[in-house]
Amino acid sequence: MENPILKTEHLTFSYPTEDAPKVILDGVDLEIQAGAFVAVLGHNGSGKSTLAKHMNAILLPSGGKVYVSGIDTADEERLLDIRRTVGMVFQNPDNQIVANVVEEDCAFGPENLGVPPDEIRTQVDAALRAVGMYHLRDHAPHLLSGGQKQRIAIAGVLAMKPRCVVLDEPTAMLDPIGRREVLETVKKLNVENEVTVVLITHHMDEAAQAGRVIVMSDGKIVADGAPRDIFPQVEMLRSVGLAPPETVELMYELRKEGLDLPLDALSDEECAQALYTLLSR
Repeated sequence: MENPILKTEHLTFSYPTEDAPKVILDGVDLEIQAGAFVAVLGHNGSGKSTLAKHMNAILLPSGGKVYVSGIDTADEERLLDIRRTVGMVFQNPDNQIVANVVEEDCAFGPENLGVPPDEIRTQVDAALRAVGMYHLRDHAPHLLSGGQKQRIAIAGVLAMKPRCVVLDEPTAMLDPIGRREVLETVKKLNVENEVTVVLITHHMDEAAQAGRVIVMSDGKIVADGAPRDIFPQVEMLRSVGLAPPETVELMYELRKEGLDLPLDALSDEECAQALYTLLSR
Protein backbone atom coordinates (compact mmCIF):
# COMPACT_ATOMS: atom_id res chain seq x y z
CA MET A 1 0.00 0.00 0.00
CA GLU A 2 1.28 3.46 -0.90
CA ASN A 3 2.09 6.02 1.76
CA PRO A 4 -0.97 7.79 3.17
CA ILE A 5 -1.72 11.23 1.74
CA LEU A 6 -2.36 12.48 5.30
CA LYS A 7 -0.76 11.17 8.47
CA THR A 8 -0.55 12.39 12.04
CA GLU A 9 1.70 10.93 14.74
CA HIS A 10 0.90 11.71 18.38
CA LEU A 11 -0.41 15.10 17.25
CA THR A 12 -0.99 17.57 20.06
CA PHE A 13 -2.02 21.20 19.87
CA SER A 14 -2.59 23.75 22.60
CA TYR A 15 -3.68 27.37 22.65
CA PRO A 16 -1.88 29.60 25.15
CA THR A 17 -4.08 31.05 27.88
CA GLU A 18 -3.43 33.23 30.92
CA ASP A 19 -3.36 30.13 33.10
CA ALA A 20 -2.25 26.80 31.62
CA PRO A 21 -2.25 26.05 27.87
CA LYS A 22 -5.65 24.82 26.63
CA VAL A 23 -5.23 21.40 25.02
CA ILE A 24 -7.28 21.10 21.80
CA LEU A 25 -5.71 18.00 20.24
CA ASP A 26 -4.43 15.28 22.54
CA GLY A 27 -2.29 12.62 20.88
CA VAL A 28 -4.08 12.08 17.56
CA ASP A 29 -2.78 9.19 15.42
CA LEU A 30 -4.41 9.05 12.00
CA GLU A 31 -3.75 7.85 8.46
CA ILE A 32 -5.86 8.73 5.42
CA GLN A 33 -5.16 7.03 2.11
CA ALA A 34 -5.34 8.76 -1.28
CA GLY A 35 -8.80 8.55 -2.83
CA ALA A 36 -10.66 8.15 0.47
CA PHE A 37 -13.81 10.00 1.50
CA VAL A 38 -13.56 10.53 5.25
CA ALA A 39 -16.02 12.39 7.48
CA VAL A 40 -14.81 13.77 10.82
CA LEU A 41 -17.56 14.22 13.42
CA GLY A 42 -17.59 15.86 16.81
CA HIS A 43 -19.41 18.36 18.99
CA ASN A 44 -18.24 21.97 19.18
CA GLY A 45 -14.84 22.05 20.86
CA SER A 46 -14.03 18.42 20.04
CA GLY A 47 -10.96 19.42 18.01
CA LYS A 48 -12.22 18.51 14.55
CA SER A 49 -11.72 21.95 12.96
CA THR A 50 -8.31 22.32 14.62
CA LEU A 51 -7.34 18.95 13.14
CA ALA A 52 -8.50 20.15 9.71
CA LYS A 53 -6.27 23.24 9.92
CA HIS A 54 -3.24 20.99 10.55
CA MET A 55 -3.85 19.15 7.28
CA ASN A 56 -2.40 21.93 5.12
CA ALA A 57 -0.22 23.68 7.69
CA ILE A 58 -2.56 26.54 8.59
CA LEU A 59 -1.68 25.38 12.11
CA LEU A 60 1.50 23.57 13.16
CA PRO A 61 1.65 20.97 15.93
CA SER A 62 2.52 21.83 19.50
CA GLY A 63 3.80 18.26 19.66
CA GLY A 64 3.96 15.26 17.37
CA LYS A 65 4.00 15.34 13.58
CA VAL A 66 1.74 15.87 10.58
CA TYR A 67 2.75 14.59 7.15
CA VAL A 68 1.21 15.48 3.78
CA SER A 69 2.30 12.96 1.13
CA GLY A 70 5.29 12.28 3.35
CA ILE A 71 6.20 15.97 3.77
CA ASP A 72 6.56 17.21 7.36
CA THR A 73 4.24 20.23 7.65
CA ALA A 74 6.81 21.88 9.94
CA ASP A 75 9.21 22.11 6.95
CA GLU A 76 8.71 25.75 5.93
CA GLU A 77 10.58 25.24 2.65
CA ARG A 78 7.92 22.72 1.53
CA LEU A 79 4.88 24.84 2.45
CA LEU A 80 3.97 25.49 -1.19
CA ASP A 81 4.10 21.76 -1.95
CA ILE A 82 1.84 21.09 1.02
CA ARG A 83 -0.69 23.74 -0.05
CA ARG A 84 -0.64 22.40 -3.62
CA THR A 85 -1.43 18.93 -2.31
CA VAL A 86 -4.18 19.83 0.17
CA GLY A 87 -6.76 22.56 -0.46
CA MET A 88 -9.05 23.97 2.24
CA VAL A 89 -12.69 25.02 1.99
CA PHE A 90 -14.22 26.82 4.98
CA GLN A 91 -17.70 27.47 6.40
CA ASN A 92 -18.34 30.89 4.90
CA PRO A 93 -17.80 31.04 1.12
CA ASP A 94 -17.88 34.86 1.24
CA ASN A 95 -14.55 34.71 3.07
CA GLN A 96 -12.95 32.78 0.21
CA ILE A 97 -14.37 34.65 -2.78
CA VAL A 98 -12.01 37.48 -3.78
CA ALA A 99 -13.09 38.59 -7.28
CA ASN A 100 -16.16 40.15 -8.90
CA VAL A 101 -16.50 37.53 -11.64
CA VAL A 102 -16.75 33.78 -11.01
CA GLU A 103 -14.00 32.69 -13.41
CA GLU A 104 -11.64 35.40 -12.15
CA ASP A 105 -12.16 34.18 -8.61
CA CYS A 106 -11.29 30.63 -9.65
CA ALA A 107 -8.14 31.89 -11.38
CA PHE A 108 -6.85 33.62 -8.23
CA GLY A 109 -5.21 30.53 -6.72
CA PRO A 110 -3.42 29.26 -9.84
CA GLU A 111 -2.18 32.80 -10.59
CA ASN A 112 -0.61 32.97 -7.14
CA LEU A 113 1.03 29.59 -7.71
CA GLY A 114 2.64 30.96 -10.89
CA VAL A 115 0.73 28.73 -13.29
CA PRO A 116 1.13 29.89 -16.94
CA PRO A 117 -1.95 31.80 -18.27
CA ASP A 118 -2.96 29.19 -20.86
CA GLU A 119 -2.86 26.47 -18.20
CA ILE A 120 -4.89 28.66 -15.83
CA ARG A 121 -7.66 28.87 -18.42
CA THR A 122 -7.73 25.08 -18.74
CA GLN A 123 -7.66 24.49 -14.98
CA VAL A 124 -10.36 27.06 -14.24
CA ASP A 125 -12.70 25.68 -16.90
CA ALA A 126 -12.14 22.13 -15.64
CA ALA A 127 -12.74 23.16 -12.02
CA LEU A 128 -15.97 25.02 -12.82
CA ARG A 129 -17.25 22.09 -14.87
CA ALA A 130 -16.38 19.69 -12.03
CA VAL A 131 -18.66 21.59 -9.62
CA GLY A 132 -21.39 22.24 -12.20
CA MET A 133 -20.83 26.01 -12.31
CA TYR A 134 -19.25 26.55 -15.73
CA HIS A 135 -22.47 28.07 -17.09
CA LEU A 136 -22.19 30.84 -14.48
CA ARG A 137 -18.53 31.64 -15.15
CA ASP A 138 -19.31 35.25 -16.22
CA HIS A 139 -21.59 35.97 -13.27
CA ALA A 140 -20.92 38.03 -10.14
CA PRO A 141 -20.42 35.68 -7.16
CA HIS A 142 -22.28 37.94 -4.73
CA LEU A 143 -25.50 37.46 -6.74
CA LEU A 144 -25.41 33.66 -6.38
CA SER A 145 -27.10 31.48 -3.75
CA GLY A 146 -25.20 30.19 -0.73
CA GLY A 147 -24.84 26.73 -2.22
CA GLN A 148 -23.60 28.16 -5.53
CA LYS A 149 -21.08 30.38 -3.71
CA GLN A 150 -19.74 27.38 -1.82
CA ARG A 151 -19.38 25.45 -5.08
CA ILE A 152 -17.43 28.42 -6.48
CA ALA A 153 -15.19 28.33 -3.40
CA ILE A 154 -14.63 24.59 -4.00
CA ALA A 155 -13.86 25.31 -7.68
CA GLY A 156 -11.30 27.94 -6.62
CA VAL A 157 -9.51 25.26 -4.61
CA LEU A 158 -9.83 22.65 -7.37
CA ALA A 159 -8.30 25.03 -9.92
CA MET A 160 -5.02 24.62 -8.01
CA LYS A 161 -5.27 20.85 -8.75
CA PRO A 162 -4.90 19.53 -5.21
CA ARG A 163 -4.91 15.79 -4.61
CA CYS A 164 -6.89 16.28 -1.41
CA VAL A 165 -9.61 18.73 -0.35
CA VAL A 166 -10.40 19.35 3.31
CA LEU A 167 -13.83 20.92 3.87
CA ASP A 168 -14.37 22.46 7.31
CA GLU A 169 -18.15 22.45 7.89
CA PRO A 170 -18.82 23.69 4.33
CA THR A 171 -22.61 23.41 4.68
CA ALA A 172 -22.98 25.00 8.13
CA MET A 173 -24.35 28.27 6.72
CA LEU A 174 -26.49 26.76 3.95
CA ASP A 175 -30.15 25.87 3.60
CA PRO A 176 -31.12 22.23 2.81
CA ILE A 177 -30.96 22.82 -0.97
CA GLY A 178 -27.48 24.37 -0.70
CA ARG A 179 -26.34 21.55 1.58
CA ARG A 180 -27.49 18.96 -0.93
CA GLU A 181 -25.79 20.77 -3.84
CA VAL A 182 -22.47 20.95 -2.01
CA LEU A 183 -22.56 17.35 -0.78
CA GLU A 184 -23.38 16.03 -4.25
CA THR A 185 -20.46 18.08 -5.60
CA VAL A 186 -18.11 16.67 -2.97
CA LYS A 187 -19.16 13.07 -3.67
CA LYS A 188 -18.71 13.60 -7.41
CA LEU A 189 -15.20 14.99 -6.90
CA ASN A 190 -14.27 11.96 -4.87
CA VAL A 191 -15.72 9.35 -7.24
CA GLU A 192 -15.15 10.90 -10.67
CA ASN A 193 -12.08 13.08 -10.09
CA GLU A 194 -10.46 10.75 -7.53
CA VAL A 195 -9.87 13.66 -5.14
CA THR A 196 -9.29 12.63 -1.53
CA VAL A 197 -11.99 14.26 0.60
CA VAL A 198 -11.93 15.03 4.31
CA LEU A 199 -15.30 16.43 5.37
CA ILE A 200 -15.55 18.06 8.79
CA THR A 201 -19.22 18.14 9.73
CA HIS A 202 -21.77 17.91 12.50
CA HIS A 203 -24.51 16.67 10.14
CA MET A 204 -24.95 12.94 10.60
CA ASP A 205 -26.69 12.49 7.23
CA GLU A 206 -23.63 13.98 5.49
CA ALA A 207 -21.20 11.76 7.40
CA ALA A 208 -23.30 8.69 6.60
CA GLN A 209 -22.44 9.14 2.90
CA ALA A 210 -18.68 8.94 3.50
CA GLY A 211 -16.69 5.75 3.25
CA ARG A 212 -15.17 6.23 6.69
CA VAL A 213 -16.27 8.10 9.81
CA ILE A 214 -13.96 9.43 12.52
CA VAL A 215 -15.57 10.58 15.77
CA MET A 216 -13.69 13.06 17.94
CA SER A 217 -14.25 14.15 21.53
CA ASP A 218 -12.05 16.27 23.80
CA GLY A 219 -9.20 16.28 21.30
CA LYS A 220 -9.07 12.50 20.86
CA ILE A 221 -10.36 10.01 18.30
CA VAL A 222 -12.97 7.90 20.06
CA ALA A 223 -14.28 5.90 17.08
CA ASP A 224 -13.07 5.20 13.55
CA GLY A 225 -14.72 2.97 10.98
CA ALA A 226 -17.35 2.54 8.29
CA PRO A 227 -20.64 4.41 8.84
CA ARG A 228 -22.52 1.13 9.23
CA ASP A 229 -20.16 0.17 12.06
CA ILE A 230 -20.11 3.57 13.81
CA PHE A 231 -23.70 4.84 13.71
CA PRO A 232 -25.37 1.81 15.36
CA GLN A 233 -23.27 2.67 18.46
CA VAL A 234 -26.02 4.96 19.70
CA GLU A 235 -24.95 5.12 23.35
CA MET A 236 -21.34 5.91 22.42
CA LEU A 237 -22.47 8.74 20.14
CA ARG A 238 -24.75 10.16 22.82
CA SER A 239 -21.95 9.96 25.38
CA VAL A 240 -19.85 12.37 23.29
CA GLY A 241 -22.70 14.78 22.64
CA LEU A 242 -23.79 13.51 19.23
CA ALA A 243 -27.14 12.22 18.06
CA PRO A 244 -27.20 9.30 15.62
CA PRO A 245 -28.81 9.75 12.20
CA GLU A 246 -32.60 10.05 12.44
CA THR A 247 -33.07 6.70 10.73
CA VAL A 248 -30.85 4.94 13.28
CA GLU A 249 -32.57 6.82 16.13
CA LEU A 250 -35.95 5.52 14.92
CA MET A 251 -34.70 1.94 14.60
CA TYR A 252 -33.06 2.18 18.04
CA GLU A 253 -36.22 3.39 19.78
CA LEU A 254 -38.39 0.76 18.05
CA ARG A 255 -35.92 -1.98 19.01
CA LYS A 256 -36.27 -0.88 22.64
CA GLU A 257 -39.98 -1.61 22.23
CA GLY A 258 -39.13 -5.15 21.17
CA LEU A 259 -39.32 -4.84 17.39
CA ASP A 260 -36.75 -6.74 15.32
CA LEU A 261 -35.20 -3.99 13.24
CA PRO A 262 -31.62 -3.39 12.00
CA LEU A 263 -29.58 -0.49 13.39
CA ASP A 264 -27.53 -0.09 10.21
CA ALA A 265 -30.43 1.15 8.03
CA LEU A 266 -28.79 4.52 7.37
CA SER A 267 -30.69 5.90 4.38
CA ASP A 268 -34.37 6.81 4.29
CA GLU A 269 -34.90 4.07 1.70
CA GLU A 270 -33.23 1.38 3.84
CA CYS A 271 -35.23 2.50 6.87
CA ALA A 272 -38.51 2.40 4.94
CA GLN A 273 -37.68 -1.03 3.51
CA ALA A 274 -36.87 -2.41 7.00
CA LEU A 275 -40.21 -1.15 8.32
CA TYR A 276 -42.07 -2.49 5.29
CA THR A 277 -40.45 -5.91 5.71
CA LEU A 278 -41.38 -5.98 9.41
CA LEU A 279 -44.99 -4.96 8.79
CA SER A 280 -45.35 -7.46 5.94
CA ARG A 281 -44.57 -10.48 8.11
